Amino acid sequence: MVTKQLLKGLPEDADLRRADSLAREIFSDVANKWAFLIIEALGERTLRFSELRNDVEGVSHKMLTQNLRMLERNGLVERKVHPTVPPRVEYTLTEPGQALRATVDGMCGWTHQYLGHIEDARRRFGA
Repeated sequence: MVTKQLLKGLPEDADLRRADSLAREIFSDVANKWAFLIIEALGERTLRFSELRNDVEGVSHKMLTQNLRMLERNGLVERKVHPTVPPRVEYTLTEPGQALRATVDGMCGWTHQYLGHIEDARRRFGA
């Protein structure tokens, strides 16, 4: 967690510890499995809704829609509508979305690195 010393001089909205801060609202928005998986799927490519739904196994149409809207509202994903019939809609990461992707990639790497350790701990816990 960010120390009080590092937060000195920043607006109260930047303090994740404050329940009413914008930082906590943003953190809460993006710190969910679907947002992480969408960001990872978009990676460095532009995808259509159906391509994203295929890439992110298990996500419902509703959850994908809600998370894409949230990511777009927070400026992490750009939605482009092509004027065709039917309309073709594509999603791509913005610069801040790409920056967040580096964190998501780190978490994916952490998961792969410690998967065996976590499996062992779960086995011990269940025994």
